[in-house]
Amino acid sequence: MRSNSIINFLRNFLFLITINILLLVSFTCYSQQIDWINVNDLKEVLKTSKKNIIIDVYTNWCGPCKLMERNTFQNKYISKFINENYHAVKFNAEGNESINFMDKFFQNPNFDSSRVNTRNATHEFARFLGISAYPTTVFLDKDMNLITPVRGYLIPKQLEIYLELFKNDDYRTITSQSDFDNFIKNFKSKIID
Repeated sequence: MRSNSIINFLRNFLFLITINILLLVSFTCYSQQIDWINVNDLKEVLKTSKKNIIIDVYTNWCGPCKLMERNTFQNKYISKFINENYHAVKFNAEGNESINFMDKFFQNPNFDSSRVNTRNATHEFARFLGISAYPTTVFLDKDMNLITPVRGYLIPKQLEIYLELFKNDDYRTITSQSDFDNFIKNFKSKIID
C-alpha cells in the first residue's frame, strides 16, 4: 500500500514538473523582452553600435503606460524589431535618476520619495525632450538628436509604422503631411492579429 502511494506521489510530481516546463517553454516562445538600457549608457553603446534610439517615457502611476508595456512592447514582433533596429531606453519622467545626456546633466530636484507611485515632480530630462503627456515614445537619431516624440498609447500596429519610418534615414524624405499620409496608406503591417 505504501509503495503505491509513493508511486502515485512521484507520478503526480513528475506530471506537475512536466506541465510547468511546458508552460515555461510556451511562454518563452510567445513573449520576448526588449533589451532596455539606461539613458546614461547611450553614449557608450553608440560607440560600438550605431542605431537610432527609441525612448519609452512613462510614469509609475500611468495606466496607459502599463498597458503599452504589456500589450505593445511585449508583442513578439515589436520587441524583436526594436532589439534588431534600435537602442531602447526606458525613462521614468517623474523618477529621481541623475542623467548625463550629450554632456548635459539633468535631475529631478523636486522629486518626493513619499510619492513614488503617484504623481510626482517632472524630471528635467522630460522637459528637455518636450514631454507633455504619458506615455510618450521618443525617437532619436544615431547622434542622439531628436527626431520626434509620439504622444499617447500605441497598439503594436501603430508603433510598427513609426518603428519602420524612423529605423534609418528614410523619414527625412517625408517633408509634408501628404507625404506622411502616403507613407501610412502604403504601409503593410507585418504583425499578424
